[in-house]
Amino acid sequence: MFQGGKGLQDLLKQAQKMQKKMMESQEALAQQTVEASAGGGMVNVVMNGNQELISLKIEKEVVDSEDIEMLEDLIIAAVEEARIKIKELVETEMSGLTGGLKIPGLNA
Repeated sequence: MFQGGKGLQDLLKQAQKMQKKMMESQEALAQQTVEASAGGGMVNVVMNGNQELISLKIEKEVVDSEDIEMLEDLIIAAVEEARIKIKELVETEMSGLTGGLKIPGLNA
């Protein structure tokens, strides 16, 4: 056996611990939700940590059959705001696990 064997085993154990913590964090993140809105609260969305849209609420005052494009824009804006909040949440959680080290594929 070569001299670095013990060090390699320790490194593998640390990697396994980190992988387990990351999986636990991803499961916890999936349970969290964020809320976002657009148009002064006329369109509200709730999204979970997996970036799945959970809820969409549209105030009837913003529904105008003559201006569907505005409603579409408000929905897109609210969903994008929620997606950004989720990304920030994921980055914060993952930076705690990786000590701030950017690891490709870990950030949403």
